[in-house]
Amino acid sequence: MPASREVVFVDGVRTPFGKSGPKGLYAETRADDLVVRVIRELLRRNPSLPPERVDEVAVAATTQIGDQGLTIGRSAAILAGLPKTVPGYAIDRMCAGAMTAVTTVAGGISFGAYDVAIAGGVEHMGRHPMGEGVDPNPRFLSEKLVDGSALVMGMTAENLHDRYPAITKERADAYAVLSQERAAKAYADGVIQPDLVPMATRKAAEGWGLATADEAMRPGTSMEGLRNLKTPFRPHGNVTAGNASGINDGATGCIVAAEDVAAELGLTGRMRLVSYAFAGVDPELMGVGPIPSTERALRLAGLSIGDIGLFEINEAFAVQVLAFLDHFGIADDDPRVNPYGGAIAYGHPLASSGVRLMTQLSRSMAEHPEVRYGITTMCVGLGMGGTVIWENLA
Repeated sequence: MPASREVVFVDGVRTPFGKSGPKGLYAETRADDLVVRVIRELLRRNPSLPPERVDEVAVAATTQIGDQGLTIGRSAAILAGLPKTVPGYAIDRMCAGAMTAVTTVAGGISFGAYDVAIAGGVEHMGRHPMGEGVDPNPRFLSEKLVDGSALVMGMTAENLHDRYPAITKERADAYAVLSQERAAKAYADGVIQPDLVPMATRKAAEGWGLATADEAMRPGTSMEGLRNLKTPFRPHGNVTAGNASGINDGATGCIVAAEDVAAELGLTGRMRLVSYAFAGVDPELMGVGPIPSTERALRLAGLSIGDIGLFEINEAFAVQVLAFLDHFGIADDDPRVNPYGGAIAYGHPLASSGVRLMTQLSRSMAEHPEVRYGITTMCVGLGMGGTVIWENLA
């Protein structure tokens, strides 16, 4: 059996994230074309990587039908012009799809099955709304295996507010304002744009266009503006469109490689994978998933939360992030947490978001060479959490 090898994150890119729906950026753009654009950009940005040296293409999608079907990792690889000798596959772990694509190929690299892989995710929630074509087994409810609210993510967030009464709507709104402010500053500072892939778009009524920025951002969001938004998941509830991520379209991708092979090919590793973990929790409390997955990843790495200098936490809902911060004794406005803002501002095209977290963490680590370890973590539908710990190579 071969000795395990160190795995590094080389580069990550994404399309701008669009609003889902008939007026959104990608209303008439195919999901697989978003993935193709990402793969081509990764190869363009890393010319020392011969396309034939890519050993695998793993692409996640939550709704694997239509233009997100047909084993999208393989089909997108062919469409992107990779040699037909390069295999590919599709993967699904709901919101943690791209994260799981990365950890899965990383395991193969560590074992020696691959040297270099491309991993990412896509979600076109305008073409494929969450839950499209899904047929949950009636036993879930008839046998009370899960609470009915477990199948509606917004209701699981309301359940978290019930479980943690100290996390008020005001705290959630304040966190959302902070996310928007940090995202706006990151754009103003030119931090986000280098990893965005301009995407050609076309609409029958408007002709050709070019997507160059995230569509969902709401700079200037205020507490006053969030105060009276509707609470669609519960009358007089706490979860609103303002303190939750949106319904979005977009794709992400990254190059992951064995550290020695990256050096051989002239590729610069930005981060080294230290450990990762996934964990299950009660599905109706889906948002607490990152807590046990982080505890397990820390234990596997022999680290404590105090060793972590930067956090990228997916903001599916503000309450979910706040539950994580409270558990680990971290302040709501800690500058180590989502320093460039998060999904509340940029959007959350489900299966793609894990690589956005990694790409932003790698940028943040480059700005902070004094930080040794960082975390990417997210909650996952049906009661899961995923966490990856990275070491800074800046």
